[in-house]
Amino acid sequence: MKRNFWITGIIAAAAAAFALTGCGKTNGQEAAAGTSAGKEITEGASEAKDALAQIKERGELIVAMEGTWSPWTYHDEADKLVGYDVEVAEKLAEKLGVSVTFVEGEWDGLFAGLDAGRYDLVINGVEVTDERAEKYDFTIPYGYIRTAVIVKGENNEIQSFEDLNGKKTANTISSTYAELAEQYGAEVTGVDDLNQTFELLLSGRIDATLNAELTYNDYMKAQPDADLKIAALTEDASHVAIPVRKGPETESLRAAIDKAITEMTQSGELSELSQKYFGIDISQN
Repeated sequence: MKRNFWITGIIAAAAAAFALTGCGKTNGQEAAAGTSAGKEITEGASEAKDALAQIKERGELIVAMEGTWSPWTYHDEADKLVGYDVEVAEKLAEKLGVSVTFVEGEWDGLFAGLDAGRYDLVINGVEVTDERAEKYDFTIPYGYIRTAVIVKGENNEIQSFEDLNGKKTANTISSTYAELAEQYGAEVTGVDDLNQTFELLLSGRIDATLNAELTYNDYMKAQPDADLKIAALTEDASHVAIPVRKGPETESLRAAIDKAITEMTQSGELSELSQKYFGIDISQN
């Protein structure tokens, strides 16, 4: 479990780079910009240059996200990339004094690209876990969410997380939700995006799926006739933050992002975005 929107040789290089990273669709302009800048990141990373200095020098922040996970990152009716994380990234770039380029791809590809230095940040509703914290340095949280067990309306067998034992679920592999389902004994089917998950659930091919309560609410707003319900919720909210590659060269970048998130929280900007996309304020724990 989800491009700024923002010359013949460069486009070809862009296509090759994205094929290697497993990324999904981008328009030509975004692909060219992402690959060109990604090359700079990789070269800079090999020289252990300061990441924030590189971003400011090139005047561009490269952010990876899925683009298929409403209301975090998705496409509106005009096929424009929108969402909570899109606007968060735009505001972060503005505070850094640079433009932003979005690159879309499947979940695992986002982190592979971050690891390889092709992207500066992954902003995609990433929940902080112990395993992820071992590999990445996380910024301070910019969102707090609870996880829901989602089932079909007539399903009364699953009423708690413990009831997932022996049941079939679906999520993007390596996502927090897939890991949690496995911890409770569920058999997890890997999917590419949220839409596939709900298709499997509604068709009866799986028993349940785990996802953010907010994502369920957003889906039901768009599909009010969908025969789905929440069977259980986690008591404690998980922290949503931005993973940054570990190393001394990224310390100033993480500090700058922390400062920007603090400013956005204090100014009420994050609260306004939360209300816009979720109908509630997820910026406060």
